Amino acid sequence: MQFDLIEMSEKSSSKRRVASSYFMSMMSIALVLFLLGVFALLMMHAQKLSNHLKENIGFEVVMNSNVKEASILKLKKELDETPGVKSTEYITKEEAISRLSEDLGEDFLQWLGNEENPLLPSIDVRFNADYANNDSLSIIEAQLLKDPNVKEIYYQKSMVNLINQNVKRIGFALMIASVALLFIAIALIRYTLRLSIYAKRFLVRSMLLVGATASYIRRPFIKSGITQGFFGALIADAMLALLLYGLMKRLPELTLVQDYRIIIGIFVGIIVLGILLGGLSTRSALGRYLRADVDQLYA
Repeated sequence: MQFDLIEMSEKSSSKRRVASSYFMSMMSIALVLFLLGVFALLMMHAQKLSNHLKENIGFEVVMNSNVKEASILKLKKELDETPGVKSTEYITKEEAISRLSEDLGEDFLQWLGNEENPLLPSIDVRFNADYANNDSLSIIEAQLLKDPNVKEIYYQKSMVNLINQNVKRIGFALMIASVALLFIAIALIRYTLRLSIYAKRFLVRSMLLVGATASYIRRPFIKSGITQGFFGALIADAMLALLLYGLMKRLPELTLVQDYRIIIGIFVGIIVLGILLGGLSTRSALGRYLRADVDQLYA
């Protein structure tokens, strides 16, 4: 009776150790995948923010004062059909006065007296992010200035150049950091699963001694690794969802640069990565103990 109690106690203790090891391994995978997900979201928001800035660069086509409205609307339609143009807005002389008065905080017309409105009609043009660079804008500027109805083109060339230079620098830095983080994540997940298998190395040896084949031994371990990777990825996705929810509550402006298709892609990518890394890392780590001799098991 006493031996039965001792045996039951040892089995219970062994099950607790296995469950604890499984849980710690899964949480370690979840934390690593969570960090990868945070970095992926950071890269997405950085890219969307840069696109948002570039697509809001002011490009103003100022018309001559004697141009008929029909000619301005015709030019606006031509601009709408130009590749790379995201949107256009026709601003009349009256709207220009209204906007200036709003910016100044007082009625601009009272300072003119009987003078004619000096502001000119214009077309405000916004470009897609890929076209918002000085090379593309210069070509479009040259074409528009050939139109006798156009007086001048105004846009901040130095700002366009500065934004594009900073976007390239940030993009290069994020690319290097993402590659480095991916390698670190792979190494950490592999090390975590290797420790989990290390605790069962004598079981692997016993199975080999009774004639079990390598593929037969690998099957349950790889299945366990895939399961840990899958549930670890689900936990990572849940933490990312909570993080996004908290950020959206605190910073509602983030909705301007959100792309839910990319976010869903990141969530799915984390699950796929967790499954792949769980299965492949387990297979790689298990191979060492399948080929090891007895002395190496104690190393």
